Amino acid sequence: MFARRLAVPLVPFEQFSSVDLTIDGADEIDCHFQAIKGGGGALLREKVVAAASSRMIVIVDASKVVRRLGEFPLPVEVVPFASEFVRTHLAKLGASVTLRSVGGEPFITDQSNHILDAAFGKALRPIEIAGAIDAIPGVMEHGLFLSEIDTVVVGRGETVEVHLRKQAPGSLR
Repeated sequence: MFARRLAVPLVPFEQFSSVDLTIDGADEIDCHFQAIKGGGGALLREKVVAAASSRMIVIVDASKVVRRLGEFPLPVEVVPFASEFVRTHLAKLGASVTLRSVGGEPFITDQSNHILDAAFGKALRPIEIAGAIDAIPGVMEHGLFLSEIDTVVVGRGETVEVHLRKQAPGSLR
């Protein structure tokens, strides 16, 4: 690990109740600093760390900046025994849902949960869908980050753009 080679001290998150800064990527992000994260499978951890952070910076390349969220399937972390129950409820919300798998077996998160990938397409209404998913028993977390992100850094070829949440909406394109 790069941090260890540089002698950066690594401390388990369990020892902290807050974090000054989180820097992470995103699978999609729109001009309102709303993002879909969790494509790598650590969305519950990512959401907890983001909630504990005073500031969150997301770094993406230009391909991740979208006009409207929904092209990337929304990861939903669920307790395993509730997978089918949650899948049915996500389908009622308009999603095409698949259980994430690796080698024919369900993908298991760091917290021993499953991930359902809910493809809403451009019909995704982030605030409404987040509230509806939060109300489904068995859901541990979803990959919609609606208010956590303060700064977005976008790489576009040889240039880097820095966008701050306090800028006018729509500045991120």
